[in-house]
Amino acid sequence: MPAETIDGGTFLKSGHQLVDRLLDKYLPSETTEPRSLHKAMRYSVMAGGKRLRPLLALASWQYCGGKSEGEDLPIHRAMVALEMVHTYSLIHDDLPCMDDDDLRRGQPTCHRKFGEAIAVLAGDALHDIAFELMASTGRTEPVIELGRAIGTQGMLGGQVADIEAEGREIDEAGITEIHRRKTGALIRCAVRVGAILADAPPEKLAKLSRFGELIGLAFQVVDDILDVEGDQKLLGKKVGSDSKNLKATYPAVVGLDKAREKAKNLIDNAIELLGEKNDNVLGQIAYFIGQRRS
Repeated sequence: MPAETIDGGTFLKSGHQLVDRLLDKYLPSETTEPRSLHKAMRYSVMAGGKRLRPLLALASWQYCGGKSEGEDLPIHRAMVALEMVHTYSLIHDDLPCMDDDDLRRGQPTCHRKFGEAIAVLAGDALHDIAFELMASTGRTEPVIELGRAIGTQGMLGGQVADIEAEGREIDEAGITEIHRRKTGALIRCAVRVGAILADAPPEKLAKLSRFGELIGLAFQVVDDILDVEGDQKLLGKKVGSDSKNLKATYPAVVGLDKAREKAKNLIDNAIELLGEKNDNVLGQIAYFIGQRRS
């Protein structure tokens, strides 16, 4: 597929304003007590990022026929919930007891700025508000989806497997399973939540679920590659930390060339699954994930 036929970043860039406005709306004000906690929450959430998960939910919702009417739609609350969960996971990931990172999105990590205790609580509070918002969609299915995505069979289980794999030999099947749970589960959840809120029929939901699995795994494979050869200024975090921490990564397991090939195949398969390569936003986002440099 020629690169010029798809501007994969357009939807992500144009959607930032909407997502940021929604986040600002639903996050507690820094002037509301406890101020230190709310300041830390807003610091981490509003630091930027691709807003990939909320925008995947929005794109999936639109793909399944969702209509934008009004400023307080269930899909909007679901989008905010997904980004809050993602940010909470980053705050906790950066802690000294986990990856012990100093930079996130080009600025000091939450625990470096506010201390470990406030960082832990900021992550907990974002998790709490996320479920409140997801429940406020009026549907039980999105709440269940989110719980499963971040639970012991999803993100948290993947984090445990990632920790336990440090410094150990692991094969491709093992690293795939870690990435599927730690990163892929929430991305798959975002796609599914958008489809569910748009009342997608079972066959379309199944197709989008597989699409979410493929791009979720691709996202983390690309992330592994960027940790080896990425630009720290573009990434907004230090490169080489995976190797330093003896993390299990795709390049470490199969080499850089095969990791690049794996990411490309995953993206190609995801786009092919949709069957409309050049005229839907989900396919554009998939292409962007494969080409990203940050």
